[in-house]
Amino acid sequence: MNFGASGKPLAAASGQWRDEGTMNDAAAMEAIIERYGAALWRLAGSFEFDAARREDLLQDMLVAIWRALPRLEDPARLKAYVFRIGRNRAVSHVASQARHPRNETLSGEFELPGSTPYEALEQTERQRRLRRVVNSLPLGQREAITLFLEGFSHAEIAEVLAISENNVAVRVNRARRFLTERLAR
Repeated sequence: MNFGASGKPLAAASGQWRDEGTMNDAAAMEAIIERYGAALWRLAGSFEFDAARREDLLQDMLVAIWRALPRLEDPARLKAYVFRIGRNRAVSHVASQARHPRNETLSGEFELPGSTPYEALEQTERQRRLRRVVNSLPLGQREAITLFLEGFSHAEIAEVLAISENNVAVRVNRARRFLTERLAR
């Protein structure tokens, strides 16, 4: 799934839906998808390893975001609001999937800009290994490190996960130590 950059200003789009009091404005949702779609895709990937189910989860996240946006009181907090909704939807997804255990391997669909097939294969293997190690983290650490790697500040992560900034720092540091140890092997 690819998300491009349209260059549409999110503030203008979010102002449109706030003025109308409804989220029927496709431009506002398109701007949110353009800005946060790729990161939401990766967030969904940290909860769902199967590509088809990950796409379903992403769609569920986007529908939940679309429905919840009219209740956003502070447009300056849009990023945390969007990811909090996405995270909550992912947690619900995991809970509902827990009743149906499955044995599956991680999917390996990556877009690689490698100049040779060997470099592309090498990059794919590194990405698979990183994904496998990240996915082996406890859920709390996996959520925190995924958001951290997406460029969220500790304050933003705390808001998304509804935990303290100190707890975020602990989770991120533990996850980083674990990743460093595992990837050094």
